[in-house]
Amino acid sequence: QVQLVESGGGLVQPGGSLRLSCVASGFTFSTYYMSWVRQAPGRGLEWVADIYNKDGTTDYTASVKGRFTISRDNAKNTLYLQMNNLKPEDTALYICGSKDLSIRGQGTQVIVSS
Repeated sequence: QVQLVESGGGLVQPGGSLRLSCVASGFTFSTYYMSWVRQAPGRGLEWVADIYNKDGTTDYTASVKGRFTISRDNAKNTLYLQMNNLKPEDTALYICGSKDLSIRGQGTQVIVSS
């Protein structure tokens, strides 16, 4: 069964940090270009970051560049998103998936509030 399961979300104060994890199963994770996207309340999906499967090249949306870091451990079939200096506008459901989102998880909620 193809599956992605996210974890690590929660409530954090502005300026705080969280590390999201996404565990893959049922497919060859190491061959997939992977992404994190997010969906804020009442809004559509927003792309956050990508990581290329072959050389680990990364890319970020402008609003998170310098604050978020995407990484992967192919031996553990796990994708990560380290989020630092969080802002209230980062509040969203964070979803991991393949680049085309043909494979995607259910998401983990991040709330940034004082």
